[in-house]
Amino acid sequence: MRTVLGYLRPYAWRAAAGAAIKFTAAILELVLPLLLARIIDELVPAGDLPAIWRAGGLMALLAVGALAYNVTANCMAAWVSMRMTQTLRQDLYHRVQGLSCAQADRFSPSSLVSRLTNDTYNVHQMFDKVQRGGIRAPMLVLGGLVLTFLLEPALALIQLAVSALTILTVTLVTRRGIPHYARAQAAVDTVVRILRENAAGVRVIKALVCQERERARFESANQENRRAEERAGLVMALANPITDLLLNAGLALVVLAGAFRVNAGLMPAGQIVAFTTYFALIQSATLGIAKVFVKISKGVASARRIQEVLLAPEDQTREAPREPGPGYLGMERVSFSYLGERADVSDLSFSLPRGGMLGILGPTGSGKSTLAALLPRLYDADRGVVWVGGADVKAQDRRALQSGFGVVFQNDSLIGGTVYENISFLRGLSREAVESAARAAQAWPFIAELPQGLDTPLDLRGANLSGGQRQRLLIARALAGRPEILVLDSADSALDYATAAALRRDVRAAFPDVTLVVISERISAVRAADRILLLLDGRIDAQGSHEELLRSSSRYRRMAELQMGGAAG
Repeated sequence: MRTVLGYLRPYAWRAAAGAAIKFTAAILELVLPLLLARIIDELVPAGDLPAIWRAGGLMALLAVGALAYNVTANCMAAWVSMRMTQTLRQDLYHRVQGLSCAQADRFSPSSLVSRLTNDTYNVHQMFDKVQRGGIRAPMLVLGGLVLTFLLEPALALIQLAVSALTILTVTLVTRRGIPHYARAQAAVDTVVRILRENAAGVRVIKALVCQERERARFESANQENRRAEERAGLVMALANPITDLLLNAGLALVVLAGAFRVNAGLMPAGQIVAFTTYFALIQSATLGIAKVFVKISKGVASARRIQEVLLAPEDQTREAPREPGPGYLGMERVSFSYLGERADVSDLSFSLPRGGMLGILGPTGSGKSTLAALLPRLYDADRGVVWVGGADVKAQDRRALQSGFGVVFQNDSLIGGTVYENISFLRGLSREAVESAARAAQAWPFIAELPQGLDTPLDLRGANLSGGQRQRLLIARALAGRPEILVLDSADSALDYATAAALRRDVRAAFPDVTLVVISERISAVRAADRILLLLDGRIDAQGSHEELLRSSSRYRRMAELQMGGAAG
């Protein structure tokens, strides 16, 4: 994966051409004061009016040429920066999509959003500003110093000292500014995270009347972001007044020393005009360099954050296969921890034949969803073997493995699009396949009643549907790709018992070969499973069929009696 700077390489020739044009424009600007000095010192005293007009016309021509060259170079710089940022943002998005779930958790969704938006914008601004001012400004400073030394070395020493102090000031300020901008970007991550949480939980916030609390929480994060930006801005703001002071003091010294030398007959008066013009150019260019360094400070801080994602090592590579247990799908002494400290699940062992059904029960926090996430290798187990299709998942291509799964997780959401687009989910599925999946998921009755059927637009996250309707669409989405393994994580929690029973019946009838993994709080949802796992504190407390567990597990038997009464057996 390329570093951020490497994204400029494909456009290096255009950037070089723009730099050459900027260089030419700077030379034209540097010639103008020399012509002005010649007019004042030679042509005006001689009274040669035609020569004055010719010299003035040449100055006007050079000024127009410098303008045209600068505009052209600026347009080229904008094009290069835009293209480079487009490619960078595209690759960053692809890398984010390729991160493992563990890596995405470590970066955090809010930070990834900030890096994709705010940080890429800062990098764009940095490259754009460097191309626009990074060539012209140093050229004007260096060229102006060289020409002033040729004109009058004594005065040029003043200008050189001022320029050296200015560059030292900008360097020191920039060095202190970069860490402040890095902290400011981290504060932006917090603001984005709170915004995402509020947008996702707006109904809960309103229902629990927590608007004031959330307002205060956002205000606190916003104030911290403001303070971080303020500290960075205060540090970088030192550059302009200090450089102004140095350059204006230097200009006063040049005028004063030049006046004494003109009075002594050591230099013509026109050279003072040329010197002051060069000083103005150098002052403007030095301030331009300060602005470039401000953009570089922000851009470097953002580039580092982007590179952390781009260069993140692949932590789910294919490994040598280990001997799996029997059956099509299963685990052998599997343990896993999200934070690498206390194990979230421990010593999980089970197996399931192809086309069978696995039921997973347990209280909240017992590890049900974690177990389901290990099967399609969303996370890698710390110890033990997980196998799917009779092969160790770590020895399989991750994308190929996951393409065989259809999943409905607890926190799945719908996108802003039509019903068809939500079920097809950009897979280009036929409308017949979508309709068939919707019928099996018990979603077709309410879809048929929508104003435009499958073409009815949905609000973001399916806000214009009920909870049960959303769940049925999500199940239809999982079924539409005709998966080999279907994972339903509490996918029937918003459905009534009759609809849930019809769903299980129709899924098994329409997809007889699919291997089912069902996580539910309802024993009725897993009663027909070939193997039921009862989890407790991340461990398997009991496993077997419904009848076996009724005989062997008192905990399962109590659950069945509470939920099913006399029908427990």
